[in-house]
Amino acid sequence: MKPRIAITMGDPAGIGPEIAQKAAGDPRVREVCEPVLYGPPPDARFEPGVLSPTAGRAAYEAICSAVRDAQTGLVHGIATAPVNKLAFARAGLPWKGHTDLLGHLTGSTRVAMMFWSEPLKVILASVHVPFADVPRILTRELLATVIDLAECELPRFGLANPRLALAGLNPHAGEDGLIGTEERRVLRPAVEAARARGVAIEGPFPADTIFVRASRGEFDAVIACYHDQGLIPVKLLAFGSAVNVTLGLPIVRTSVD
Repeated sequence: MKPRIAITMGDPAGIGPEIAQKAAGDPRVREVCEPVLYGPPPDARFEPGVLSPTAGRAAYEAICSAVRDAQTGLVHGIATAPVNKLAFARAGLPWKGHTDLLGHLTGSTRVAMMFWSEPLKVILASVHVPFADVPRILTRELLATVIDLAECELPRFGLANPRLALAGLNPHAGEDGLIGTEERRVLRPAVEAARARGVAIEGPFPADTIFVRASRGEFDAVIACYHDQGLIPVKLLAFGSAVNVTLGLPIVRTSVD
C-alpha cells in the first residue's frame, strides 16, 4: 500500500497551487505515493500575484487541515508548498512560516529546520529572524535543544551515530575572542556540555571551511547559527535536490529547498 501524502498548496495567490498540482500529477510521485491536495475550495478566487490577508488565511487553514489528518493517520506525511510570510502577518497570524506553526499545531516545543542533500546536511539553530537578533537568540539552551534534536532525529535518516559539527558565528570562529566573544561564551560551552552528554559533536569551527569539510565526509551534519549561513552552501551544492525536513514533530513534514 502506498503512503498517502498531503500536499498543501501554499499561498493561493502565488506559485504554490500550480507546482502542487503538477507535482501531484507527476508519474514519479504517483509511483511512490498517493498525493492528496489541500487548499482552498475550488470556487475560491484569488488574484494571482496580489498579496492579501485572505490568501494568507487560506494557506494557514490548509496547513491546519493537513496536520489534523496527519495526526489522525488519514495521511502519512505532509509536503508543503510555499506560504507568503507577509500575507500571514496581514491575516493576523503570529507565525513566521511553517516550522514554528507546525510546532504550535502539534504541541512540539522542540523543533528545528534541517536541509538534507546527498553532499551536505545542515540544521539551523535560528531560522526566520533578523540577522541583528541572532547573537541574542543563540543561547546555550537553544543550542542544547538543536544539538540534542539532531543527535536524536538523524538516526531516522540512516545515520545511526551522527557526527555533528557546529559552525561559528563570527569570522574565524571568533579568533578566541578577538573577532567576537559568542564562540567563547556560548558556542564552545554548548559543545562541551553536549559532549559530556555523549553527543558526538565538535566545534565551533570557522564557517568558511566547515561546510567543505562536511561535504567531503568528515561530518554527517553541520549545525548553522543562522538561516543564510546554512542555506547558502546547501543551495550551492544541491539546489533543487535538497529536501527541507522539520525535526522534532510527531508527524512527517517535508518541503522544497
